[in-house]
Parts: sequence; C-alpha cells; structure tokens
Amino acid sequence: MEKRNVGILIFDDVEVLDFAGPYEVLSRTRLVPGAESRRSDESAPFRVFTVSKTGEMLRATGGLQVVPDHSFENAPEIGILVVPGGFGTRALLEDAETQEWIRGVAARAENVTSVCTGSLVLAKLGLLSGRRATTHWGALDLLRSIDGTVEVSAEERFVDDGILSSAGVSAGIDMAFHLVESLCGKECADETARYIDYPRNRQPDSD
Repeated sequence: MEKRNVGILIFDDVEVLDFAGPYEVLSRTRLVPGAESRRSDESAPFRVFTVSKTGEMLRATGGLQVVPDHSFENAPEIGILVVPGGFGTRALLEDAETQEWIRGVAARAENVTSVCTGSLVLAKLGLLSGRRATTHWGALDLLRSIDGTVEVSAEERFVDDGILSSAGVSAGIDMAFHLVESLCGKECADETARYIDYPRNRQPDSD
C-alpha cells in the first residue's frame, strides 16, 4: 500500500491543537480496525510529519517546545499539506520564504488544508480566491480584508471547496476526519474516531 505523505507546517506561536489535532487523527488512522492495528504502521494510509523553515526547535502557543521532523530544505514530497493557525500566522503574512514554500508545495499537493487562521496565509497567496472558506471566528473580517473574493463562512466547522479550511482550533480535528472520510471512506473515519474516543462533529447535511 502506498502511503500518502502528510506535511504539517509548524512555526513559532503555532496553536498547539491546530497542528496536534490533525496529527493525532491522521497518524492514528488505520485501514484495519481495532486497537491492535495501531501497534504498527502496516495498515496506516498516511505518513505524517511536521515541517518548519529551519527544522530547529520552536515554541508553540503556551510555550510548548517542538522539534520539527524536517526543514523546508529536506522535507519529503508532500501529498497533503496542513497549514495550522495561531498568533504566529501574522508573521507568516510577511514571510516571503514561507509563503514561497507553501505556494510550491500547494501546487504539487493532492490536498491543501488549513486550520483556524492558517487560512489567512492561504488567502494571502491567492489560493482561496473565488472559493468558500472559513477561519477562527475572531479572524473572519481579517480573512475578508485579505481577499475580498473569498466567500467567508462564519457558521461551518469546515469548508471543502477545492481547498479544505476549518474554523477555530478544535475544528481542525473535524476537518481531519472529513479528509479521512473523503480519502478512506466513512467506515474508516468513524472507526478512527471511536479509537481515539472522539465524537465526530460532521456537517449538518452529512449523512
């Protein structure tokens, strides 16, 4: 089975649950159900890793110290990109090197996703132009101001319009389960949610 590479961008002042929530969901997904299958990566459909600009230790929101798996320079090819949020995204809006890396990865990736204010960075790059998207409730107006062509949703936990964006912090978990369902099926997503004891928050019109 060929695994999909999931690259999660991290940076100083990244919100912890923004990256750790999707990391937990995607790294614990298995195509074979049950707790025993989680003891190995044999049936794991995703290979999940973190990436930062330099690969050096950074501090997430709350002071958590995190050592990324890779730097921009040595990161493997990424099929699924996750851009989380946090106060650190404001600096990314002025960070040309990080923006260029995201642009390049997004152009080749199968799926591009954001959590919370990560969508601000995608909007700055024009990746959300003409699409529906969402972000943290406290940044909805900022998202509109960055790109007025984005149809900003203030109500949905996540929005899938070519690029998959999610609302504030914990909504990234629901976004990740939606991604698992779209790629691996509802049964796999529901079983993974059961394994981590998480009540899935699906869109109201989902069956």
